[in-house]
Amino acid sequence: MSAPAECLWVVDRLEGSIAVVVRDDDERVEDVPVAELPAGSREGAVLRVPERDGRTDWTAAVLDEEARRARLRDAEDVLARLRRRDPGGDVQL
Repeated sequence: MSAPAECLWVVDRLEGSIAVVVRDDDERVEDVPVAELPAGSREGAVLRVPERDGRTDWTAAVLDEEARRARLRDAEDVLARLRRRDPGGDVQL
């Protein structure tokens, strides 16, 4: 039996009782029952999920609020840089 590893997953969207999650390192997408995720999981939530013997253990997933906030800050920085480069006005083709 191999040692447990952790992967980061992000909740992309909720579709009824299913959460569509995206793995951080390879962008693999999976559908997971919301009931298997930690309470409070919502769109944009970052989850630390243990993987044992190649299997993802959704019932042991934990929310990583610090990682979620860091990602939001990074996205805000990118938007701010893009806004500074925008000359404004209408686009001319």
